[in-house]
Amino acid sequence: MPRRAILAWCSFDWANSAFPTVVQTFLFSAYFTSHVAANPEAGTAAWGQATGWAAIAIALLSPLLGAIADVGGRRKPWLATLTVLTVAATAMLWFVRPDPAYGLFGLTAMALGTVGFELGTVFYNAMLPALVGPERVGRISGWAWGLGYAGGLACLAVALLAFLLPAHPLFGLDKASAEQVRAAMLLTAIWFALFSLPLFLFVPDRPANGRGLGAAIREGLAQLMRTFRDLRRHANIARFLLAKMIYIDGLNTLFAFGGIYAAGSFGMSLEQVLIFGIVLNVTAGLGAAGFAWVDDWIGAKPTILIALAATTLLGIAILLVDDVVWFWILAIAIGTFLGPTQAASRSMMARLAPPKLATEFFGLYALAGKATAFFGPWAVAAATTAFDSQRAGMATIPPFLMLGFLLLLLVKEPVRKLAPQG
Repeated sequence: MPRRAILAWCSFDWANSAFPTVVQTFLFSAYFTSHVAANPEAGTAAWGQATGWAAIAIALLSPLLGAIADVGGRRKPWLATLTVLTVAATAMLWFVRPDPAYGLFGLTAMALGTVGFELGTVFYNAMLPALVGPERVGRISGWAWGLGYAGGLACLAVALLAFLLPAHPLFGLDKASAEQVRAAMLLTAIWFALFSLPLFLFVPDRPANGRGLGAAIREGLAQLMRTFRDLRRHANIARFLLAKMIYIDGLNTLFAFGGIYAAGSFGMSLEQVLIFGIVLNVTAGLGAAGFAWVDDWIGAKPTILIALAATTLLGIAILLVDDVVWFWILAIAIGTFLGPTQAASRSMMARLAPPKLATEFFGLYALAGKATAFFGPWAVAAATTAFDSQRAGMATIPPFLMLGFLLLLLVKEPVRKLAPQG
């Protein structure tokens, strides 16, 4: 595959990572709970419920859309449609004022953007096996994931320098109505749209096979049913998807509520949460890029196990500290292991998936990330409400990581081939 196509594929990670970084994890989530919701506890609970409903929609749609795309051939039209959905939903967040009356609108737009973002990754990830051989898939996945963290970091930095920190933000934005925060949502939408273009211009797509949408839906649904019936023949993949379903639920919940926890339990302002997000993205990006070599060297499974063990221990430690300095130290350390877990999971799926059913299996991969994804946010919401404590809510996350670790021990990784030198 031409190097230009590989770089263009990686650039989509740079583009779409602005959404989870700015909207889901650090800026809009903290803004919603601190300024839109009636109080941080109510905001945390409502955010958890909204992300849980979005996860259910993703779980139901991702395998079906993947199977339809495998039957129909082309992936780019699906990815383009879902990218437009995410960009439009993100832009709509500009209208969410710091008033509880805008809470439902804000949560709805965020949930729609989340659905578009996650479903889009099904088609994006399925392109990976055709770009490089299995002996290099770990480093390409890791480098792209690291580039994604850099993209999220760069978007956060622009928002910080242009809107959040200046006493007089660009374009005369009114801080009294939080326009400097809302403008960051418009920036994120433009960022995603602009930097996604190289993929659509330079990455080859599979040819269309002449089937209409109706035929593709019927045949895709039938193929999906056959896959579920025959999943016993893919028992090893099923074990991996089960393990991934559990530990990714924990990681996604950690991402979704990290900024909320920092703002609520340690009194960080929106500006401080934004700086925290930038620092965390630096360490996560470095971890993903650095472990990319480890993935191709020792394998995806050991890489995931190392990262999960470290994240679990550090996550438990961060719940036991009250000092903000120790919070920063432990959070930065956690960031180093977040990226490798996700990047190595993608590369392992790329090695395990049958080539002719790559999109369908990446749909199942997305299902494994979302089928129980409402448990994590809802567990945080329930514990936060029951104990009136964000710390109690966050304490529900480490068990997901530990259970995923134990299940992954049962998975057999494909025999690896060493990458050719030069």
